[in-house]
Amino acid sequence: MEHEDPRQVLEIEAEAGDEEIRAAYLRKVKQYPPDRSPREFERVRDAYDMLRDPRQRTRQLLLAADPKQPLASLLDGGKPQRQFTGADAWLAVTREKKT
Repeated sequence: MEHEDPRQVLEIEAEAGDEEIRAAYLRKVKQYPPDRSPREFERVRDAYDMLRDPRQRTRQLLLAADPKQPLASLLDGGKPQRQFTGADAWLAVTREKKT
């Protein structure tokens, strides 16, 4: 059996939160009810089960990543902003009297 990306099954973005995941699940269940499309419903249910728990969701994200790429590639693509506090903190430390 081939493993599918649960985000593709639910048609959501990688950054989707709990509310978006639940909404996508409900939308897919309406599209594939268990009495009419049991196989599709099972795919949708399995994808939701995988993504509804934040720990499993993170695990799935890490395991689905390309192992040759750095872990930073899993981030949203934006570089973290460095906050410059100025030289005052460093100057204050150097001016302190040694005891």
